[in-house]
Amino acid sequence: MSVPPRVVVVTGGSAGVGRATAREFAQRGDRVAVIARDEQRLRETEKELQELAGAGLGISADVADARAVEDAAAQIESELGPIDVWVNNAMASVFGRVIDLSAQEIKRVTEVTYLGSVHGVLTALDHMRPRNRGVIVQVGSALAYRAIPAQAAYCASKHAIRGFVDSLRTELMEEGSDVSVVSVHLPALNTPQFDWSRLKFNRRPQPVPPIFQPEVAARSIVAAADHPGREVWVGGPTVATILANRLAPSLLDRYLARNGVKSQLTEDPADPDAPGNLFLTVEGDYAAHGRFDDRAKPRSLQADIRNRIAGLVARILP
Repeated sequence: MSVPPRVVVVTGGSAGVGRATAREFAQRGDRVAVIARDEQRLRETEKELQELAGAGLGISADVADARAVEDAAAQIESELGPIDVWVNNAMASVFGRVIDLSAQEIKRVTEVTYLGSVHGVLTALDHMRPRNRGVIVQVGSALAYRAIPAQAAYCASKHAIRGFVDSLRTELMEEGSDVSVVSVHLPALNTPQFDWSRLKFNRRPQPVPPIFQPEVAARSIVAAADHPGREVWVGGPTVATILANRLAPSLLDRYLARNGVKSQLTEDPADPDAPGNLFLTVEGDYAAHGRFDDRAKPRSLQADIRNRIAGLVARILP
């Protein structure tokens, strides 16, 4: 079943998973708008989207600002048309133990990662509910089910999003709405997050291996928008992590106490003066990929099979 071109919004769409996702939608001919903070990356992304699909829009806004998100949506509908798909992807993180975090840092991670998604959901609903159609894709993580050391603020925000979205989903079902909400939980990915997140260690961070390329996530996000269900678990490690936490959480606690921090750090020394993007944007040539191309897997067999099954089921049970 082919999907006609749609208007798609991707928050955090100028780099990492968001950039790969925006590109994946545009390659199908969708009109894509990205919301992010850095003007230079927005212009580069906008140009790329226009070359791929003939239409694309980059809007500078901080998702922590609810009014800014609302204004961005109004501009998108004015320039591209009614919003069909809204992808909440923007995030921020700090790599550090809880005792090393400040209240301001925790607040900022929460405002971007959790409240940024809330603002996106509320804005999308304002536009979709009157039309009784649309799909909200919430980008989550295996860490929405299993928190790990050194990323407490990020894990807490992802846990909070899962609760918020679960409540919303049942409310939409209660009113008989045709607006869909689907969560896509991701594995470790090769994105610039590990180059520009604030760091409290003296070694550079890394995704917990095995690492996948952001296009693995992008394909699953697009598939979820095409055939929305309840949740999508992307990659074998995501499935294993969630199930292991359900079956033996105390055992996983002990494993993470021994290995959780060191598995997130490389042997490379960190630059104590390196800028971070928590409060301000970071200049640089950042796009979808981070610095782990030589270690990242381009495909996930589990994700590919899941996406194909979803497509087949949609054809059989439209």
